[in-house]
Formats: sequence, C-alpha cells, structure tokens
Amino acid sequence: MNGNGVEEETAFEIGVVVPKSSDCIEVLVEEFRKAGLIVDRVVGLQNEFIRLGAPIETLGKAAAELQLKKRTHIGVDLQFHWDEVEAFERQPDGSLFSWFERYCCYRHIIYGIVNTSTSTVVLKSDGIEVHWEPGKPLLRILESVGIVKEVFPVHDEKKRKQLLRSWALNWWDFTVQPIDDICNYYGTKIASYFAFLGMYTKWILFPAAFGLTVQLVDFGSLQLFVLSAFFISIVSWAVLFLQFWKRKNSALLVRWQMNYPAGVDNGSRLLEGEWYQFQSPVELMKKQGADKTDKPRGKEAFQREEWLGHFMRFRNDAMIILSIICLQLPFELAFAHVYEVLRSDISKFCLTAVYLFTIQYFNKIGGKISVKLVKYENNKNIERRADSWVYKVFGLYFMQSYIGIFYHALLHRNIMTLRQVLIQRLIISEVLENMLENSLPYLKYSFKKYRAVGNKRKRENGRPSEKTQYMSRVEKEYLKPDYSASIGEELEDGLFDDFLELALQFGMIMMFACVFPLGFAFATLNNITEIRTDALKLLAMLRRPIPRPDATIGAWLNIFQFLIVMSICTNCILLVCLYDRDGQWKISPGLAAILIMEHVLLLIKFVFSRIVPEEPAWIRANRMKNATHVHDMCSRQLLRSISGEKINAELKKDE
Repeated sequence: MNGNGVEEETAFEIGVVVPKSSDCIEVLVEEFRKAGLIVDRVVGLQNEFIRLGAPIETLGKAAAELQLKKRTHIGVDLQFHWDEVEAFERQPDGSLFSWFERYCCYRHIIYGIVNTSTSTVVLKSDGIEVHWEPGKPLLRILESVGIVKEVFPVHDEKKRKQLLRSWALNWWDFTVQPIDDICNYYGTKIASYFAFLGMYTKWILFPAAFGLTVQLVDFGSLQLFVLSAFFISIVSWAVLFLQFWKRKNSALLVRWQMNYPAGVDNGSRLLEGEWYQFQSPVELMKKQGADKTDKPRGKEAFQREEWLGHFMRFRNDAMIILSIICLQLPFELAFAHVYEVLRSDISKFCLTAVYLFTIQYFNKIGGKISVKLVKYENNKNIERRADSWVYKVFGLYFMQSYIGIFYHALLHRNIMTLRQVLIQRLIISEVLENMLENSLPYLKYSFKKYRAVGNKRKRENGRPSEKTQYMSRVEKEYLKPDYSASIGEELEDGLFDDFLELALQFGMIMMFACVFPLGFAFATLNNITEIRTDALKLLAMLRRPIPRPDATIGAWLNIFQFLIVMSICTNCILLVCLYDRDGQWKISPGLAAILIMEHVLLLIKFVFSRIVPEEPAWIRANRMKNATHVHDMCSRQLLRSISGEKINAELKKDE
C-alpha cells in the first residue's frame, strides 16, 4: 500500500540468466515461488531468462530480516518491522522502499534460498550433477558450476518510458530534471550526480554571460582591469557554488530519508553496498558471527591498525606522485614541445587528436596499478576505497590535461597559442567524450545482438524454423553493456567517467579564465547537452545500474575545491604574463597588486566557506526537534518502567 492506501504495483526488477533446457530451471523457479517471488520465464535465442518481482509484503519481511533502518514519522531511523509498517515514512513517490533497499531485499531473498532438508538433493543439467547440500545456498552453487550465468537488475518499462518523456527527451526545460524520480529509479548516488550537474549548469550561466562579454568587447586600456574583475568574480562564484551545493545536498539527504549530520563520514551510514554485491546473506551472517566471537582488541591494536593505514596510504600516494613526475611529466613536456615546433594548424589539430587517443592507454595502466595499491590500504568500506582510488587516478588525468597548457603559458608566454590549445582541448575532448560515451555502448550492443542471431542460425543449420522468434526485451537488456568505469571498474561504476569529465572541464575553464573567458560559454552548451545525453545513455543504451548507498559526490567535492585553489594561483600568474609582456619580472605596482589579489582571493575562499553554512537552519532545527521528541518519549517510557518495577516490588513485599 502506498501513502494513499493504494496497493503498490509489482514490477519485474531482477533477471536471472540460465541455459536453455536445463533441468535445474524447474527447481530454481519453484524455490523462487516458495520464497514469495513473482516469476516470469522468457525463452531467448541463446538462453532462458527468469524475471523476478516481489510483492510489498515479501520485501517487507526481507527488510525485517535484514534489520534495515528506516525513517519513522517522528523523524528517527528505527529498525524496520513489517507489523509496524504504518509507522515508517514513504519515499517521495509514495513507495515504501527505495531502489537500493529493494535491491538488498531481492538479493537477500534469492541468495537466502537454502536446502532446509536433512539430505543432499541431486540436480542434473546437461550431464552435470549438482549436489545441493543441507544449509547451502542454491543460487551460489548454480553460479559456481555455470548454470546460473548472471543475476542483474532489469528495467521497469513503465517507469523507464516515463523518464524518457520527462527527462531524456525533454529538451525545453534545459536544466530542470525530475530528481526524485531519478532517485527512486536509479538510487541516490546517480541522482546526486544529476542534481550536481543540473545545479552546476544553472549556476554557470552567469560566468558564461560575463565571459562572453569580456571576450567580445574591446575595453582598450582597461582590458587588464576587466580581466582582474572577471577573475575575482568567478572565484567568488565557484566558492559560493560549492557551498550552496553542500546546502542543497543536505536538503536532498533529508528528502531521500538519509538525514546525516554535517561532517559525518558517509562510508558506513547505510548497509554496506559491497556486502550485497559480492557476498550472499549466508556469507554475511558467517562474517558477522566471526566478528562477534573475536576477542576485544586493546588500545595498542587500534593504534597500530590506524597508523599502518595512514602509512600505507602515504606510501601509495608517494608512489603515484613519483610515477607522475618521472614517467608522465617527460612525456607531456615532449608533446607540448612538438606542438610548439609545428607551424601548421592542421598538424597541431591532428597531433592533439592522436595524443588524446594515446593517453587513454597510459591512464588504463595507471588505473589498474592504483586499484592494486588501494587494496592494501586500510579503508573501511568500498566507498572509502573508491574515494582513495579517485584521488590517485585524478592525479594522472590532472597531469595529462594541464601540464602541456602550463608549458605554453609559462615557458613560451604565447597567449595566442595558449588560446588555440584551450579551444582544441575543449572541443576535441568534449566531442570525443560524447562520441565514446554514446557510440561505444550502442556498437557493443549491436555486435552482441548480431552474434546472438548468427549463432542461432548456425545451430539451425540453415533450416527454416516453424515461426520467427524475435529477441525479447529482457534478452536485449542482457546484451547491453554495464554502466561501468573505463578504468578501475572493480571500485567504480560509470559515474567516475561522468564526474571526471565535469572536473576536467571545471579545471580547464577556471585555471585559464583570464586568457579564455569564452570557455564558460562552451561549458554551458556542453553541460546542457550532457544532461540529456547522459540520461538517454542510462535509459536506452545501458543496463540498469546496481544501486549504491552513498548520496554525496564523495571525493569529487574535494577535487573541485582543489581546482579552485589552483585556479587562483594560475590566473594570477597569467595576469602577470599579460601585464609584464617583456618578461622582465621587475617589481612594480601592477605586479604587487596582482600578488595582493592572490592573497585576497585565498582569504575570500576561506571566508565564504565559513560564512555560508553547509547545512540549512531548518534541517538543524528539525533534527533538534526530533531528538527532543525522542528524548521525551524515552524518558516517559523509562519512568513508566521504573514505576511498574516499584509497584511490583511493593506487591511482592505485601505478599
């Protein structure tokens, strides 16, 4: 039942892929039905697909077994009980559980199917005998022998088509997006990305208009003064943007029933997503049981573990930095030197395109090395490991993206060449990224589909079938690529590439704003297009992603903060180059003013970060109100308990 007393519609949200004509399928389907799931069998060209849905009662009982914590009407997160379902708040769309919670419940149900009998059940499939021992999970056993090929989320066609109309194909609203619907369908992590992208695109309209004016209007002798004013305004804009994003993110957390106090780590706020992605509930219970039986560790053990983790992270970061300086820096400087030597614009354009393709292989190698290094760090959960990996990999991309531009700006002091490089980087990188993002998934899907149809024809040996068999929708989804990262897919999904594109764009337009104010206009056009193309990619070209529990942008917020500080330094250097065209570097009132402006801007960043609170006042007030309410309820309950014990004691005394 939803908030209005109407029963929630059950949709198929999980797909299980099994071979055709397997004797184990009947047993598997029967066990799914016994567990309370709604089962639909679909025969495909190569495999058979089992689509699973769950009534709200089945999900509710699974949530109670998982001991999920949900928001109550008094604003407090309590352990979920199906018998007390009316005490818990609903999602913004009226449903009881979020997509992440439903996904956890589905996995708990299907991986919790065990042999409850006292004897071993023998299952046969294509001459293979499978022994289902008592207490063992059926799905894990079938996965280990290759009978169950994959378990993956499937699209809800009704909601997918609604999002296509209201989001991906709705070009007239520019930055307006149905964020709550995105959260309900894809989870909080992806919804946070699109909320950030929409707010960033809306806020960038001001510097885009200002930069367009500065670029097109000739201010004559006042040009340097106007550039300085533009630089001060965009630094203030960037600092305020990130501060107001923190405020908006706090409001979104409350709306999505994830009310976390400001400054608290996000890594372990919800159920650990990696447990349900890589471990069955049986394995999780064993792990929890082992943890409970462990002897309590002393102060020395905790300190040893803490400092060992810090040392490992420091060692890994040092290795990455030294690798960047010793290996990547010479390569980037060589490219920048060859670019400066070439005279033809066409040759420079082609060299940039070849360079951008070549550097992708270096990044993949660096990403794999970073993944191996992160595994040896003492990070508490997968989100913390992903953040550590993001910092390391972004260092590679930072060096790749900006060292050549610094070379042109500082060594040759050639502002016209610098502007050409910026235009080529912005246009080529954004065009290539959009082409790769949208064309590669479609090409992969088309190739898999063509191969599936070709294999079926080979099996038929050219004999015409009695009726034409078309590829079902669930089989098409199975053939689509995953929403995975281009590198480091062990720790990150496709959000890494989307956030990386935004961060590199932000750094490009901010760090060289004084020499290319028009970059903000390019970024605005790209971001307006990016909102719709990313939405179309998720809805039409890729599988439905596995939800992640975190609801912030994680390490990327610190990366954006770092880029603001870098932009203050680089733009001051560029203003010096524009002021001191002869390169004499003599102390003069103009150079002194630029140096003072740098310190003032750093002070502005610090002051704005403190003046604008990260959390709105109404959120703090609601949290205090809820805490007071809970304290009063607990106090009354405790007093009643004490009074009851006193009365019982007096009655026993009288007897």
